[in-house]
Formats: sequence, C-alpha cells, structure tokens
Amino acid sequence: MSGFWDQAFDLNGRCAVITGGAAGIGLACANLLVERGAKVALLDRDPAVADIAASLGDGHLGLAIDLRQLDQVRDAVDLMAAHYGRLDFLVNSAGVALLDKAMEVSESAWDTTLDINLKASFFVAQACARHMIEQGHGRIVNLASQAAVIGLDRHVAYCASKAAVVGMTKVLAMEWAPHGINVNAISPTIVETALGKKAWAGELGERAKLQIPVGRFAQPEEIAGLVLYLLSDAAKMITGENVVIDGGYSIQ
Repeated sequence: MSGFWDQAFDLNGRCAVITGGAAGIGLACANLLVERGAKVALLDRDPAVADIAASLGDGHLGLAIDLRQLDQVRDAVDLMAAHYGRLDFLVNSAGVALLDKAMEVSESAWDTTLDINLKASFFVAQACARHMIEQGHGRIVNLASQAAVIGLDRHVAYCASKAAVVGMTKVLAMEWAPHGINVNAISPTIVETALGKKAWAGELGERAKLQIPVGRFAQPEEIAGLVLYLLSDAAKMITGENVVIDGGYSIQ
C-alpha cells in the first residue's frame, strides 16, 4: 500500500502553473509542489515574482503579469507550456477582497473583484485546459472561500465572486472530464498569510476565532496540503467538488 501513496504524491516530471504564486497560499502551494518534485511557473502582479520563483531552486519560472489582461494570460500560459513541454496542474490562487457595505460598494470595486477572482480564474483555466486537452490529462484547483457558501458582512462582491467560482468549477469539471481533466475548488476560512494576519490582528481576529469551532485560523500550509491531495493521483475520482476547510465554521 505504501507504494501506491509514494507514487500518487510523486510529482517529479510534472509542471504546475500557480496564480498569485509570489505570496500567501500560492507561495505555500509552490513550496510544497516543489518539495514533491514538480516544476512551478508562478504568475503574479508582484515584480519580484521572477526572483521568488528562482529562490525555489533551478528550473522554476516567475512572470509578472496583470491577470485581467487576457492577452498577457494566454501568452504567459503558452510560454510556460512551451518551456516545460507540458502543463499538468493549475492552482488558481490569485484573489482580491475589497470590502464595503452593499449600499456603498462602488462599480470599480465590484468590477475589480469579479475581474480578478472570477474572470481571471476562468480564462487562466481555459488557457491551461487547451494544453491539458492535447495531453489528455490535467488537474485544476480553484481557490474559492467559505464566503462562497455563507454570507459575510461587507463581503457582497467577494461572496458573489467566490460563489461564482464554485459554480464555474462544476461546469468545467463536467465538460472537461472526458479529456482527463479534474477540476475542483477549495473554500478556506481566514488563512494566516502575511495579509491575513494584518487584516485580522487584535480584537477583531480574536472575535473571529470565537466563531470557528476549532478556535483558530487556517495556516497556508494546511491549504497547500489539500491542494496537493487534489492534484495527486490519489484524487483521480474527485472532480467538481468544493472542499470546505474552515474549522467547522459553515456547519453551524
């Protein structure tokens, strides 16, 4: 049995595209996939993304692009697929949260949230799937949020975008399964990334933790572990799912 697990989680010779890969959950995923033998290609708006990719070791790529610009997305994905000669995995981790009461949300904030969280996720997936379909296999994980399944104060645009990501995931899974492509979503609670720690510091964070049955926030490495499982051969029969990882928040 141990041979099965060793093989299932051996990613040597595989290539992963990770959006938002320069920090937070995206970078945690990159570190874990590299540890398991994969080559990673990071897409991020941070100009330092190339240096961050280089810090992971030899053979990893980092491209600074605006995910809202579809020509940049398609060119970057094609470049990465050509460089590695394959494209096995996509982790759609890039996202933004612009929070305000529903009566105060601006058109700009709404459009930015939907453009990055939903539109970019779809078109990166579409660009990657073109290569995966040619190969006859692939795995895609979209980062949604517990906000996809519950309502949160001041999160109307964010909740709408993440609920849409889950709906999108189901359709992509259905359409692309005949091509050997699995598509799943993950919906975390608050994650203690650098930005998460800053946004949820002090009394605000302590009150939020009281609403989570396990009494704490998630760690980036815990989200990365679930991503690894869904990308691995151990999860071949899982597709179209939204896996909630929120310490029991949404079961209440």
